[in-house]
Amino acid sequence: MSATGPAQSINEDKMNAFLGKVVGDFGASLSSALVYIGQKLGLYKALSDAGPVTPAELAEHTNTNERYVREWLINQAAGGYVEYDPESGRYSLTPEQAVALTDEQSPFYVGGGFFVIKAMTSAVERIEDHFRKGGGMLWGEHDPDLFIGTEKFFRPGYSAHLVATWIPSLTGIEEKLNTGGNVADIGCGHGASTIIMARAFPNSRFWGFDNHEESIRHAREAAAAAGISDRVTFEVAEARNFPGENYTMVCFFDCLHDMGDPVGAARRAAAVLAKGGSALIVEPMAGNTVEENFNPIGRTFAAASTLCCTSNSLALDGPALGALASEDAIREKVLAGGFKHFRRATQTPFNRVFEARC
Repeated sequence: MSATGPAQSINEDKMNAFLGKVVGDFGASLSSALVYIGQKLGLYKALSDAGPVTPAELAEHTNTNERYVREWLINQAAGGYVEYDPESGRYSLTPEQAVALTDEQSPFYVGGGFFVIKAMTSAVERIEDHFRKGGGMLWGEHDPDLFIGTEKFFRPGYSAHLVATWIPSLTGIEEKLNTGGNVADIGCGHGASTIIMARAFPNSRFWGFDNHEESIRHAREAAAAAGISDRVTFEVAEARNFPGENYTMVCFFDCLHDMGDPVGAARRAAAVLAKGGSALIVEPMAGNTVEENFNPIGRTFAAASTLCCTSNSLALDGPALGALASEDAIREKVLAGGFKHFRRATQTPFNRVFEARC
């Protein structure tokens, strides 16, 4: 017997298969940093615009160092993020790669996720300390790229689904907003969701609330650039005491599970809804049992939850619902806040969309 316990019999094939997964994760983890660099330096955009290029040509197009670009391209081609032609020695993007990596207006755009990964992994040292001692880390204490990445990551899904399917899935809300209603967007961040709704429903008024002052500043600038500041107001406020009343709809986009007081947030939403109004609660896709999350989506959201979502709630002595909060757990908090009805209105592969009514 060894000092660590009895010797275990190892199946060599299973061991090799597991080690293959580990090596794949090594490559994916390191490569995510390089995708972030590619986004920041415009390397993908230059590849998309210039067509097949050599490393030297890409470096010239982007005013970067050829030696770094050469290694970067090898990594990207090995990971399937760019294409390589061995006869010409040139690299390029397929149409699919180009859209996913460069077109921020496309529902297929994924570039924002790498800003999120970079920011969250920057918090590892602090999160490790919280593993040992408890406590947590507030959203506002993270690397600023978290806020940039969150907007970039979630906006494509909101653009694709929010107006087209999510709001129509609610009880009579689309008609009210077309006629003219009032909407509160809680935890609005940079205001992407608020602005999408405001553009779609010009007869309605919108308020975005967030406790992060820098995000509210950015949201105000975005509303001004979109030419809708006359119908959209952004204010710094907490979810459990945001101002206003008689809202047609109160929205929580991918934020209720982060909160220190989700019951208080639900209670405030229920108190300020107009008669016949609805709360729209969008949450990451997750199972109602632990094992239902053993898939790539669950793996990703569980990692993000550990490094950010759960930690934010724990920093506020909250219930730490986390990004993989079950539907039952969300329902419990929402009904405890005073809502009488709760249902899953619709869903996407990445989102659960709930409606709550008084």
